[in-house]
Amino acid sequence: MQSREDFHMIKQLRSQGAYIVDIAHQIGCSERTVRRYLALPAPLTGKPKTPRGSKLDPFKPYIDELLGQEVWNAEVIRQLLQDRGYDGCVTLIRRYIQPKRSLRASKQTVRYETIPGEQLQHDWGQTRTEVAGRLCTVNFAVNILGYSRHFHVWAGPSQDAEHTYESLVQAFRYFGGVPKRVLVDNQKAAVIRHDSGGRVVFNAGFLELANHYGFAARACRPQRPRTKGKTERMVGYVKHHFFQRYRSFDSYAHLNQLLEQWLSSYASQRTLRQFQQTPAQRFEEERSQLLARPATEFDTRYYDIRHVGWDAYIDVRGNRYSVPAECCGQRVNIRISLDGELTVYDLRGQEVARHRMTDRRQGWQTVAEHHEPLWQDVMPVQHRSLAVYEEVLQ
Repeated sequence: MQSREDFHMIKQLRSQGAYIVDIAHQIGCSERTVRRYLALPAPLTGKPKTPRGSKLDPFKPYIDELLGQEVWNAEVIRQLLQDRGYDGCVTLIRRYIQPKRSLRASKQTVRYETIPGEQLQHDWGQTRTEVAGRLCTVNFAVNILGYSRHFHVWAGPSQDAEHTYESLVQAFRYFGGVPKRVLVDNQKAAVIRHDSGGRVVFNAGFLELANHYGFAARACRPQRPRTKGKTERMVGYVKHHFFQRYRSFDSYAHLNQLLEQWLSSYASQRTLRQFQQTPAQRFEEERSQLLARPATEFDTRYYDIRHVGWDAYIDVRGNRYSVPAECCGQRVNIRISLDGELTVYDLRGQEVARHRMTDRRQGWQTVAEHHEPLWQDVMPVQHRSLAVYEEVLQ
């Protein structure tokens, strides 16, 4: 309710020829209120109405606690409140947190749209959360299709080449196909450098991945990460929706299982305001334009070559692992999977040994059968009768 002074001010300004919109702006009320007061012969009297209680009132202390933990997303807050019995709408939550929200500077950019099946944008994000009872930094890769905004997220302990390649392999599996181009940032897992002529020199492993799946590798221009703005936004979306909804995980396998459930039930069902469609709906248009996946998946395991010592051991990441004795003095190929399994191959490509990677403090890893030929080659001790020595002494 406006004051008596506001009533007289409205009347005076109007008598001086002021427009209603200007009066409303000066008084700080709506145009509807100005018209209502102009129609009154005298100012209103009486006590103002007592505001009614809100469904949100019992939950406001908990909301303030969440805001203190930097949980500002109204949808996430609503989901958390529903677990505590809240059955109201998200609008009440938005109205409550809006006056408390810190103002954030916006970064304007030009949107670049692609045709169905044309492009995938890849990027990494990080967050601190609990895995297997321990607080740690979790890395998560976001791979989003440019046309539909349908995206996949895969989490791991590192952003190295093997985890980068695995995230793309998992994304292609999730989409059921491969885009014609993959746009990456300038991380070392994919890009070695930009030469003086502007040509991109890609990592050999990343080019092997591209050749295996048939996509063209593309990289952002240096200092222009917003070229792939769709993934930039989705990294923040995942961080402020999924990782504020879920705070602890039994393992990385458990984390990735929850991610895929969340992608299917929530992220792909959100309405894109610029299209008034969900990513799942737009993906139906894009699915048929993706390239077919090859019959076999790309081998994302770490690859290297080792020289076998004459004691039939190889050195790998600070520890020693046994190989068959017949490999002594030869070169062997090693592969290390993301879950820490070491596989050794001879130069013919035949598997000769398999170990679980361990810390050096746990000792050298030995398979007894590998060294049996070495023990057989040891010259046995010759036994002589004492009588032989007695004859010599006589």
